[in-house]
Amino acid sequence: MAGNGLPSLGRVKLTDLIPSEGIPSDSYKLSVSTLSQSFAQYSAAIIQFPASDGALLRSGLDSARLYFQQKAAYPPEELIHTNDSREWCKTSGYYADPQLWQETYDYRPGLTPTDPINGLEFPPGGLPDIFGLLGKAARDVLDAISYYLNLRSSPFTEILDNVPLRSREISSSVLSVCCHARPSFPGAQHNNLTTQDDGQLIMVPDHEHQVDKSLISVVKSDKAGFHVRDFQGRWILLDGDLGPQEAVVYPGLALYQATAGYVNPALHRTEINNMSGNMYGKCSLVFKLMPKSMTSLSCSEMRAAGHGVEAQFLLPIPVDDFMQRSHPTDQLFNRNTFPSFSYPPAHEGSMKPLMRRRKNNTRCKPLPPSKRLRLEAQRVLKERVQEIADKKGIKLRFCNLKECENHIHALDSPCANIRMEIGWPHGVPFVHPHDLPNKAKIGFLEAYEPGWTATHDMDLSLMEPAQTSQQYCN
Repeated sequence: MAGNGLPSLGRVKLTDLIPSEGIPSDSYKLSVSTLSQSFAQYSAAIIQFPASDGALLRSGLDSARLYFQQKAAYPPEELIHTNDSREWCKTSGYYADPQLWQETYDYRPGLTPTDPINGLEFPPGGLPDIFGLLGKAARDVLDAISYYLNLRSSPFTEILDNVPLRSREISSSVLSVCCHARPSFPGAQHNNLTTQDDGQLIMVPDHEHQVDKSLISVVKSDKAGFHVRDFQGRWILLDGDLGPQEAVVYPGLALYQATAGYVNPALHRTEINNMSGNMYGKCSLVFKLMPKSMTSLSCSEMRAAGHGVEAQFLLPIPVDDFMQRSHPTDQLFNRNTFPSFSYPPAHEGSMKPLMRRRKNNTRCKPLPPSKRLRLEAQRVLKERVQEIADKKGIKLRFCNLKECENHIHALDSPCANIRMEIGWPHGVPFVHPHDLPNKAKIGFLEAYEPGWTATHDMDLSLMEPAQTSQQYCN
């Protein structure tokens, strides 16, 4: 990934991520590839809104500063609490968390009143419009990731809220207007403050990182301080040079579960710089695209697209149980050792499937001839299949290793239709030639690679049945 990855955080225009009927445009494919590569490397990306939408976001942040500035220094006790996972789809209105030195106003359509509370307190302005803007952007990002994963169009529609909401429905997604480290809010005594050499105060979070349980999250802040941990374990500042029309987007745990771990959730934290001269704290607009509580997170779409699904993702999980369950990140994955899935760059005519990234081990012994033969046959086979598909305009959908073993003679396998369109010989594995006898592999390579036998006579002469059996055992 590092060899052909992005030099910095990916930036894409939201207008380029809007799908259209027919063949995808070059700008759409390039934007999808940049977004996906940025998710793979940094677990986040930057989306650019049109100028009119940027003005709406700026006015929302201005309204948020005024709203929190007029709040009492000591909120009522019933409004001070930490996040309760049992109430994840019912949060609405103002609440405070002194431990995180954070105040939040949740806007949830269908539950949050839009009129002034008791005729005295006005909520932040423009929330319905901002909710619609960021919600549409989050869905476009989700569809773009689905396209890159080779899933069908809008595969997550069944677990998302209706657009628009039906009568008496309450939104599962939420727009949170947040304020970190407001000086008049008594949270400083609960947090770690350090002083730099230049005399500036910096708030260091008590928790190393946080993970959203959303599908997609979109964040727009008025000050820098939002960090995300990249795939190399480094903390990257995302909003240090954001333009007025730009926002940060990142995946959450629900998308990690729904894609069988192919899309890692973002580990993030917030740090507040220059506390001494900060009047309002750090204000943010955070939209979280959430699945509906009465649905389940399933990897059926991933299996239908031919992706391998590990055992821990096979059983569907009710969304409500998933949200109430704790998800320690050290058990989910470790960024240094967890097998991540890299997003290869887009190629003209086809979108190649995601493959597991494997680290090179230079201490391995040289591969035996039988193993080298299988790898060579698989490489040539994939190239020939891709060439035939590109010429005929066929979009490939591959079987994984375990499925392929059962699909050699099956007529109803995921790749059966493509085999028929290409004219692939019956009984020959479509992607993985590992099940072919050695003679069939040799014949295949001789047919498709002229001169191959002459350069590999020595390797072939060393192949013995016993050695092949031992290799399979290994």
